[in-house]
Amino acid sequence: MFPVRDALRCYLKTHGREIKLPVTYNDLLHMTYSIPLLDKQGNDTLWETAMYDMREWEHIRKGLVQMYAILKTEGDLTFTSHLDVARIDYCSFGNSNPFRIRIVNKFNDNYDHYYIKIADASRIYGLELEHILSPNRITYLISQNTLVEEHIPGIPGDLFIEHYLNDPHTNKIRLAKEFVKFNERCFVRLLGDMRSYNFVVNITPDIEDYQYRIRAIDFDQQSYEGRKNLYMPQFFKENRALVEVCLKHLNIESIHQYQAEERTIMAFRVASSRFRLMELLNIMSKDRISVPDKLAQLKAELGDYFGNTQFYKCSSMGQLVKRHLKQTLQKNLKLIQKNLGKFED
Repeated sequence: MFPVRDALRCYLKTHGREIKLPVTYNDLLHMTYSIPLLDKQGNDTLWETAMYDMREWEHIRKGLVQMYAILKTEGDLTFTSHLDVARIDYCSFGNSNPFRIRIVNKFNDNYDHYYIKIADASRIYGLELEHILSPNRITYLISQNTLVEEHIPGIPGDLFIEHYLNDPHTNKIRLAKEFVKFNERCFVRLLGDMRSYNFVVNITPDIEDYQYRIRAIDFDQQSYEGRKNLYMPQFFKENRALVEVCLKHLNIESIHQYQAEERTIMAFRVASSRFRLMELLNIMSKDRISVPDKLAQLKAELGDYFGNTQFYKCSSMGQLVKRHLKQTLQKNLKLIQKNLGKFED
């Protein structure tokens, strides 16, 4: 965990990410006991359902409903009378120990989730870069040491591989294309640890077939690891089945085409959000979100990989991200600027 320093907190206030919240992460730690949460097949999910003393429950329940309204409707409490907290789950597995809040509509029993975690600078940089550079927008808020994240819907990658990958209706060519693009997005912005259980797959019916979108759901490994390959999902053994689909259905020319397509789209996002992105990267460059050994390893590996000595001069992970974006997207940004110049003429 890395603390949220003043410069980052000022950035978050400027962009509407930090507001006062009715319940904090520490409030939720005051559980009296918990019971294991099992899935429909009776398997342990590694989550526990938290129970609270009734003297504290009313404050927590009311605050969590209000927090959902803040997250979804900018604090409009008009609709909260028919909402309630169905369950609070706690995960002791991993390093973030999140709470998952299930909000239910009392009228029709429809439910939604959101997460409450400890505010960690590395995760916040990951969320912001996802919001700016990916095809997905992210809603999250912080208050002091509390981070609130929206639920990102989709089929968890490990479950998709197990239950859907070999389904006859799965279009493996389109899935392979999306995995190449996802791999490229993660590498360009240096988001690490994208094993199958850290991303979800969205399936959208399209003309005569289906389209796929892979979305990251865990951002605490933003620019932390030292090994270059840990920023490429293709190198994790948990993703091997998806890599094999790519090797079977794509040739090297197609892979390079899809990588170029993704870099071009990312370059357009950089161009359209350049002031916000530069503000974030300048703050990130002066922050500490990794340890010296990993920083030294990553800048050496990237410098050797690209044959660019500028990487060796970086003194922080933030500077490495800035240099890496320039290295990977510079060609595409020049083409965009050139074409914009022609259009203006």
